[in-house]
Amino acid sequence: MNLHEYQSKSILKKYGVQVPEGMVAFTPEEAVQAARTLQETTGTDKWAVKAQIHAGGRGKGGGVKIAKSLDEVKEYAKMILGMQLVTPQTSAAGKRVNKILIEQNIYYPGPLEVKEFYVSILLNRARGRNMIMYSPKGGMDIEKVAEETPEFIFTEEIDPKVGLQAFQSRKVAFNLGLSGTAFKEMTKFISALYKAYEGSDASLFEINPVIKAADDRIFAADAKVIIDNNALFRHKDIHEMRDLDEEDPIEVEAGKFDLNFIKLDGNVGCMVNGAGLAMATMDIIKLSGGDPANFLDVGGSANAKRVEEAFRIILKDPNVKAILINIFGGIVRGERVAQGIIDAYHNIGEINVPIIVRLQGTNAEEAKVLIDNSGLKVQSASTLEEAAEKVRLAVK
Repeated sequence: MNLHEYQSKSILKKYGVQVPEGMVAFTPEEAVQAARTLQETTGTDKWAVKAQIHAGGRGKGGGVKIAKSLDEVKEYAKMILGMQLVTPQTSAAGKRVNKILIEQNIYYPGPLEVKEFYVSILLNRARGRNMIMYSPKGGMDIEKVAEETPEFIFTEEIDPKVGLQAFQSRKVAFNLGLSGTAFKEMTKFISALYKAYEGSDASLFEINPVIKAADDRIFAADAKVIIDNNALFRHKDIHEMRDLDEEDPIEVEAGKFDLNFIKLDGNVGCMVNGAGLAMATMDIIKLSGGDPANFLDVGGSANAKRVEEAFRIILKDPNVKAILINIFGGIVRGERVAQGIIDAYHNIGEINVPIIVRLQGTNAEEAKVLIDNSGLKVQSASTLEEAAEKVRLAVK
């Protein structure tokens, strides 16, 4: 589950990670009031006005502004709220901004140089270990740093038996070129950040940039946090942070029926039970000359209601030119799935795209008889090759 920056920072702050003081606003008037409150509590005379959407690169699209007065705070709030913000991580249509974060200025003057770093924590799946990835080249796209100056990318793997060790936090601070007070502050920052990562069951923490302020304090100036969905049952408070407005409405609807659905840009809808079979089905569609319009796993209990809802969701995509249903009957018997398809077809009404059904496994023969004798515009297939050929003809 993706979180907004302000939500991510609330988690970091809970674990002792130093973040700029900030407040969320939904109107220009609330933005001004938030800025005024921050001025009173922190003494700041400048404010960051940040769009809150689930996408990076907001500054490049005009979604982050630095205000030097309360009038500018209001002006930037009016500019950003309600805009369709297009960034390198959004579609061409962009995302609508419904809220903004007003933060204190952490680039304040002082005796020392301000520096920016990159720090992230994620799972190294090849090694089965959490990993800290960091760089002295903060404020830049890490992909660009890796491509142009890979010598500035450092990693630190964490042994799951012992967790993050103090010497590893010190090593991170050393490789970032810090010393003195900044060195000590960075070691504390890394330790607290890792505790937050583990404590929240995250799959990604990305802090870009991490700021060494002019007084050697270390701040998480930005924060991207992704929480492992499988662990949300342990974090009711985090689960309540879910922003459905930031998610694809069709995917949200699919989730209500326990359907694992991801929309794609193709022309052949898929309905499959099991993630592995779904991936194989998508390969078959590509080989047949089509493109998958979605990933949809109805799960092991593909009953009539779930099949019907899966149909409805697939048919909401106007790009779908054919639907391939590929079900392997294991726990659920094939003829029950077939009957579910027939019932769904009747309940939905006229379906104007070809439907190819391949049912294998338990009672597959009985299922094929039901489909063939249903009188519906449904084509049955026994093998993946046969299904692929029928998809090819349907798309053609």
